[in-house]
Amino acid sequence: MQITEPLRAQMRGIAAVVFDVDGVFTDGGLYLSDDGRESKRFDTKDGLGVKRLLDGGVRVAIISGRPSPAVASRMGALGVEPIHLGVGDKGPVFADVAASLGLPETSCAAVGDDLPDLDMFARAGLTIAVADAVERVRAAAHWVTTRGGGRGAVREVSDAILAARAGH
Repeated sequence: MQITEPLRAQMRGIAAVVFDVDGVFTDGGLYLSDDGRESKRFDTKDGLGVKRLLDGGVRVAIISGRPSPAVASRMGALGVEPIHLGVGDKGPVFADVAASLGLPETSCAAVGDDLPDLDMFARAGLTIAVADAVERVRAAAHWVTTRGGGRGAVREVSDAILAARAGH
C-alpha cells in the first residue's frame, strides 16, 4: 500500500509506536526444542529500526499475547519500554501505555498481524498491518507494509515514520 500525503501527515503526528511481537517482529512461527524450550528469530534490521525510532524521539512499546523470556530479553536490550507480555485484551493495555507515556491514544500507532491486535487498532491514531497479516487486520489498517513479519516489516515502519517526521 502506497504512502499517500494524508498518511504521511498522520505519521508525522506519531509520538509512540506500540508493536505486537509474534508475526510482527517474528515470522509467527514457534520454535520448540525437544525439551519444550521456545526460541524466536528476530531480524537485526528491525532492531536497528527500533533504535532509530528511539533515537528520533519516538517512544516504542510492546504488547504481546504470549509471555516470553526471549522477547523480554531482546526488547530490553533494544531499550524498549514498556513491555507487556501475556496480554489477553490488548485494548485497555494500549490505553494504559499511552497514559503512562503521557500521550493521547491518537498520537500512538499500533502495529499488528492478527485478530487480537484489532483491540489496539480500535484505539490507535495510526494502524499498521504487516504484509502477511490476516485479512481482517489488513482491512482495518491505515497502511499495510510490503514486508512480512520477521522479515523487515518493523524496519519498514520505522523508516516510514522517521521519513514522514523529517518531511520526506
